[in-house]
Amino acid sequence: MIYLIILVVIIALYIFGFFNKLKTTQVRIKASIQEIGNQLKRQANLIPNLVDSVKGYMTHEKGIFNQLTDARKSIDQAVKTNDPKALDKSQDLINKVLGSIKVVMESNPEIKASNLVSNLMNELRDTADKLMYSRRTLIDLTADYNTAISTIPGLWIAPLMGFKEEKGLATPTNTDQLEVSEDETKNPKVNLN
Repeated sequence: MIYLIILVVIIALYIFGFFNKLKTTQVRIKASIQEIGNQLKRQANLIPNLVDSVKGYMTHEKGIFNQLTDARKSIDQAVKTNDPKALDKSQDLINKVLGSIKVVMESNPEIKASNLVSNLMNELRDTADKLMYSRRTLIDLTADYNTAISTIPGLWIAPLMGFKEEKGLATPTNTDQLEVSEDETKNPKVNLN
């Protein structure tokens, strides 16, 4: 009789442990789905803002370099023609451009478009990595959960406790898996022109 009681207690403890394991995995699956949504929203919010910032700064720098090139051409032309008025005009133009460069250099010790583009590329890579990691976590959790309920003894016990197969990651957003807009699931297009 004691052996029977011990066996019943062991089976009950196993069933409680199995139930808790499945419930914990279900909660983690839901959390990983939320993390995917979080990363998609991060991507949808962050990337366009970074691209706009880089575009704005690159336009600013491009303007300075274009002015500098124009001033150098003006000086070359004035030197070739030996026209004093053209030389004065060219000198004024170069002084104006150097003043602009000085302001940029004082506020930013180096011209930073290449750093900004590099930072943008790092953010794109980081965001893609975080999203891939979040998706991988969901795939692994779903696989573990579905394996636990589809193998013995889970195959017999899980349906009695109301556990059903988890669908995992569904790419189309018209399913119940993700509550993220379709635009947020698209990879960002980066165009710095």
